Formats: sequence, structure tokens, C-alpha cells
Amino acid sequence: MHITRRKTRQIQVGSLKIGGGAPISVQSMTIPHPRDVVGTLEQIHRLEEAGCELIRVAVPDMEAVDALPKIKAQMTVPLIADIHFDHRLALKAAEVVDCVRINPGNIGPWWKTEEVIKAVNDNGIPLRVGVNGGSLEKPLLDKYGYPTAEALAESALNAVHALEDVGFTNMKVSLKASDVHMAIDAYWLFAQQSNCPIHIGITEAGTAATGAVKSAVGLGWLLSQGIGDTLRVSLAA
Repeated sequence: MHITRRKTRQIQVGSLKIGGGAPISVQSMTIPHPRDVVGTLEQIHRLEEAGCELIRVAVPDMEAVDALPKIKAQMTVPLIADIHFDHRLALKAAEVVDCVRINPGNIGPWWKTEEVIKAVNDNGIPLRVGVNGGSLEKPLLDKYGYPTAEALAESALNAVHALEDVGFTNMKVSLKASDVHMAIDAYWLFAQQSNCPIHIGITEAGTAATGAVKSAVGLGWLLSQGIGDTLRVSLAA
């Protein structure tokens, strides 16, 4: 079976090239709060040994930000900071990590995103725009009534266009939903209208058994269509 990869622009996370014909990269995420530096590094080192190429760490507070330098110093693959709600965490994390992920549905007013853009630009790192069906912007929920593939794609495209309008293109995008069909359709709709690199995944896919099946179906279909530059399997347990 011959698969033609979707053509995207290329970004670089640490030393890893993403998009633009680069090999698809596998990403994972740690579970402990970063204040548990030892526990976080234990998971990171196991992931590195298994062949993981990117690792994302949740950064919910300044205590987590303060732990990032210790974590970053003892890992070999690029580190991504996962930020929700408080954009100030992204401003500080950008000084340490290789990529910052924000969610346009919960990061707040546009001026906060502008400050994040300046921070990642100043530190020469990319941004991941992470759209999620569980946290869509209120205007889109009012427009569509509930999360839909079209709402997810519109959220992602709105964010990308707003960033591009101020000259920022160093980004990748994800559009996640726990419903496999919705996620597939959202990714497909977005891929027809943007050349941004795409991170694919089915959010909160379920336990090891059900989650593996849902992720295999969703990610398998997307990859078969040439969509996806990085991927992660998300399990609830």
C-alpha cells in the first residue's frame, strides 16, 4: 500500500524535525506532577528507552515550572510543556523547554496568546495549538450547539490564521476528541485548509484495551490518508 504524506511546512522541536517530509515522530506524556522530579524522570527514561521521540509534561502551576530545568537537564529527547488557563506559566516555561502547547479554548483573551508568541519567539521554540472537543471556545459552542468536527476544525483554523496574521508560523496543531469519527473528520477538514504540521491523537481514548482499539482505528485511518506528523496514544488508565 502506497501512502502519500500530506505536504506541510517543517518546524523543529529541539533537534527533531517535524513535518516537511520528516519521519513521523512518536510522543508520550508523563503522569506525575513535575515537582516529583525523580518520578517524572523515571517515566521519561523508560519512554526514552522504548524509543519515544518527544515527551510532554503537564505544567499546572509555578511549582511545575520551577522543576522543569532539573527535568530537562536529565533527558535526551525534546521536552514539551503542556499549559492550560494561565498563560504566565507558558512565558516562564518557554525559557526552558523545546516547545509549548496551549489550548485556544482556555488560554484566555488574544493578548495573552500574543505574549506567549513573543516568549516562544524570543527563545526560538515552536508552539503547539492544541484544540480539544471538551474545551471549545464559547462562540463556537453557541454556533454549533455542541462539539462537532466542524467546530474543532474552525477553532484550529481561527487560531492558525490569527497567528499567521501576526507573522507567526512556527507551530503544529492538534484537534482532539474522544469520539473517533469526530476526531477523524476534524483532522481531515483541517488538513484540507492548512499546511501546518499536525499532531494526531484520540483524547482520553479509554483503558488499555478500548483505548488501544480506538486509537488504532483513528490514528490508522489518518496515517493511511497521509495525515499526521507526530502522534500519541492517549489512555485514561
